[in-house]
Amino acid sequence: MIIVKSKAELAQMREAGRIVAQAIEEVRQCVKPGITTKELDAVAEKVIRSHGAVPPFKGYPNQHHGKNGRPFPGTLCLSVNEELVHGIPGKRALKEGDILTIDCGAIYKGWHADSAITVGVGEIGEEARRLLEVTERAMWAAIAAARAGQRTGDVSVALEDIVTAAGYSVVREYTSHGIGRSLHEDPQIPNYGKTGHGPKLRPGMTIAIEPMVLAGSPDTVVRSDEWTVASKDGKLTAHFEHTVVVTEAEPDILTRL
Repeated sequence: MIIVKSKAELAQMREAGRIVAQAIEEVRQCVKPGITTKELDAVAEKVIRSHGAVPPFKGYPNQHHGKNGRPFPGTLCLSVNEELVHGIPGKRALKEGDILTIDCGAIYKGWHADSAITVGVGEIGEEARRLLEVTERAMWAAIAAARAGQRTGDVSVALEDIVTAAGYSVVREYTSHGIGRSLHEDPQIPNYGKTGHGPKLRPGMTIAIEPMVLAGSPDTVVRSDEWTVASKDGKLTAHFEHTVVVTEAEPDILTRL
């Protein structure tokens, strides 16, 4: 668990967040029918490296199959439609009506930041639009709950309540998480929980808050590429994320332009 204690540390982590935000924005502007996920991945890597940062996802150890699994090969996780997280960039061309999750990280001078958005490709259907709206709203509710003195369970409940009220499901296996010197640190913050439970949030804690939402069942499968996590029932999914610093007041969002 990282507590950012100095202005210099916070400035470096803030720069990592700015780089992530810029990379996501440039990728988002390139999203259109016909473009491949590999082409979008190249856009992000160029932005990240041009600012003196490196992509932490590239070469990340496989957590589904242990140490002997395939390291992640891309700069971005790019997940389409029923793919929830960890989609591998490749030759797949996007189609009108798809929804795409752009999940991006950066390491700047040893400090990490992580963020994600789900966007439509061209015109998308009403079901997809509603899923994106609910998932993003759940993220903002969770961020608002992430104040010093609150518990991690309070963050989880704020997120889960928005999602379940809309008739959707939250993922069970994957969580929001601490972030700082490493991409994934304590505390783990599930997408579900109980008010007043879990570790207490302290000023200076840095966490990546990320609702991962499924339109149908919460059950997921890991595909044969050893990375891509998809909804088991094939229904749409969405994922939004920001890296924030906990304060006594509103959290300080590091990955917002």
